[in-house]
Amino acid sequence: MRHRSLLILTAVLTTGALTLTACGSRDEGSKDSGDSGGKTTVVIGVDAPLTGSLSALGQGIKNSVDLAAKTANKNNEVPGIEFKIEALDDQAVPASGQANATKLVGNDDVLGAVGPLNSGVAQSMQGVFEKADLAQVSPANTNPALSQGDNWAKGDIQRPFKTYFRTCATDVVQGKFAAQYLYNDAKKKKVYVVDDKQTYGAGLASIFSAEFKRLGGKVVGTDHVTVKETDFSSTADKVKSSGADSVYYGGQYPEGGLLSDQIKKTGAKIPTMGGDGIYDPAFISASGEANDGDYATSIGYPVEALPTAKKFIEDYKAAGYKDPYAAYGGYSYDAGWAIIQAVKAVVADNDGKLPEDARAKVTEAMAKVSFDGVTGKVSFDENGDTTNKQLTVYEVQKGAWKDVKSATFED
Repeated sequence: MRHRSLLILTAVLTTGALTLTACGSRDEGSKDSGDSGGKTTVVIGVDAPLTGSLSALGQGIKNSVDLAAKTANKNNEVPGIEFKIEALDDQAVPASGQANATKLVGNDDVLGAVGPLNSGVAQSMQGVFEKADLAQVSPANTNPALSQGDNWAKGDIQRPFKTYFRTCATDVVQGKFAAQYLYNDAKKKKVYVVDDKQTYGAGLASIFSAEFKRLGGKVVGTDHVTVKETDFSSTADKVKSSGADSVYYGGQYPEGGLLSDQIKKTGAKIPTMGGDGIYDPAFISASGEANDGDYATSIGYPVEALPTAKKFIEDYKAAGYKDPYAAYGGYSYDAGWAIIQAVKAVVADNDGKLPEDARAKVTEAMAKVSFDGVTGKVSFDENGDTTNKQLTVYEVQKGAWKDVKSATFED
């Protein structure tokens, strides 16, 4: 996203904290003030749309990272270290994300950042984090170029930023998985493809289309919609007249739900399918027409069905967060925990203290992180991509998303 695609701004108390230079070096001799019990404060930044139409996802991201930090502190995961978060709202706007990245870099205690939700926002942040040697772990970005370079589709894979990691699978996996399900399982052969012209949506739609055609299906038409618009009647009419037996939408749930609604109002009783960007209850509630039979793919297996997620679900509920963990909660917790494990390794290798070049060392340690997380085994490949390529197809049944197929993707 996610393909893919994160609220209260948390003030971080770091009075008297260890001092970093602009490039992230740290004076080992400093100590935090008493509010951290004499421990050294390490801040995990969080960037997500905390307000606006995508805040349902952003709130879950922020809360889940907060839970990871609190769990680490409760368990004394890294002796001598007190974890806190600083959460910033990007409103799904790239310029805001870039400004937030600059702000997080400027906070000397930030040794890693989780987010953002949107791939387009991530593009604006990567260079800022790279220059500061600050590790970034997204729980939701699915555009392949973020980790594999702009020429990935031609087989020329080059990692553009050593500081970028993600705990979710890419659209290379998700788009192909969706096409295979729609063609082989749902038995749809004529699809109309629509996207929102954004990095995530257009990229996902392109990958889906290529795989659908490779399988023998036909793309009978294409169109684009504009984010934050609400009238998609012209696109809906094109879908109806095309004779399509299905629609694939690359984009997010605010527009996706309305598109599904308006297509069905034309009399075209055909399913709309999308990626993890539409997998949210708000997609269903946005439609006045019943949209049973619509599909969405999402990264990983259903969190509720994972034995590894049982404690996360219990702890999240016990913490009393106002908003649900939503689609990316498990991946956000694992992203935060990956940063915590990298800090743990760095401290252990430096006689129980943070080194002068803490940020650079944490980024190096991220490449070696490996643990059993909420979403399964968490580790990263040579591009910073997750090694976990599990995906699930969901279908709207009786007004709610229900998982209908989960699988580990193999090319």
